[in-house]
Amino acid sequence: MTLDAIDDAYARLATTGPEFDGWLSNHGPMAAEALARHDTDVDLSSWLDRYTRRLEPTPGPSARIDDWAAALGDPRRLGDWLGWFEEEAATRPWTDVLGAWWPRLVPGIAAGATHGVIRVGHAVRVLRELGETPERVAELGRGLAYWSARWQPVPGATGPRGRLDAATAISALPAITPQTGGIQKRLRRLAVLDGWAAAQSAIAPSADAEQFLRDLVIAAVRRYATHAHGNPVMLVHAATAPNAVLRTLPSLAPGLWAGSVEAAWSASAAIVAAYAPSSGRQVPPWRSEPAVLFDRAAHHGDEHVIKLADTALDAYAWSGDVDTLRAVETAIALIDPL
Repeated sequence: MTLDAIDDAYARLATTGPEFDGWLSNHGPMAAEALARHDTDVDLSSWLDRYTRRLEPTPGPSARIDDWAAALGDPRRLGDWLGWFEEEAATRPWTDVLGAWWPRLVPGIAAGATHGVIRVGHAVRVLRELGETPERVAELGRGLAYWSARWQPVPGATGPRGRLDAATAISALPAITPQTGGIQKRLRRLAVLDGWAAAQSAIAPSADAEQFLRDLVIAAVRRYATHAHGNPVMLVHAATAPNAVLRTLPSLAPGLWAGSVEAAWSASAAIVAAYAPSSGRQVPPWRSEPAVLFDRAAHHGDEHVIKLADTALDAYAWSGDVDTLRAVETAIALIDPL
């Protein structure tokens, strides 16, 4: 990763709001981190030129937050949350801020269609691996603020209690009916979905939290390759949300890991139940070696394709399974380029 590139990108995106066009999530910081990390000849500044045209300015504050618990999940207070975490980041080490807020926020992992946790996961990866700069700490604060404003639990979430491996458990998830409407309507249908709790609890628990999440990410990426036609944009998050949790675990106290794993599984399962079709399709022909796959995603330009390629390369590194890379071919075929 080019250190100057990611800090310059964060500084440039700092004046843009976490949402635009209603409540679409600003993917700029997440995709920029992935582009800066991987070997690609796509110029990050030029990509930002194209992407930022759609974004809106950062919302201003309305009032100071006095009761943080009462303000959780109130998108009208997004500007107030941004001010809250700007102050937090200025007065406490980022690891302390993360450690204090993660257990408060992770029960609301569905926030912003899981983009709250995903944005935080990208920011934590940079801070942990490359060290602290003001731009990186500020980006973590903005991710936490967005998560706080859109805080939302997965209805009927339950943890692993069964015997199924991740791939089998995902394939056995029931689907909401009808699979129509936005994420809010779809999530509400989970509360009355027959077999929802039982299907979630059917996955086998593991004493190794990181391996559980790796297995979940691999299974979700592989399933994307064959089932993304249900909704090629939203189904990306069935893989990227648990990977964001996995990227954050090393910076959390071990006592927070079990709850984080349960939340990651519930989020991934909810996206699958809300968007995945019942039957799969044949995957596109395999055309790319791992070394050039991210470059193809970067040239495609769509932020979801970029983020999926970033996670798919993780899944391939863990498993050596070429089907994880075929997921990126599927995304390139189904999602319009930037």
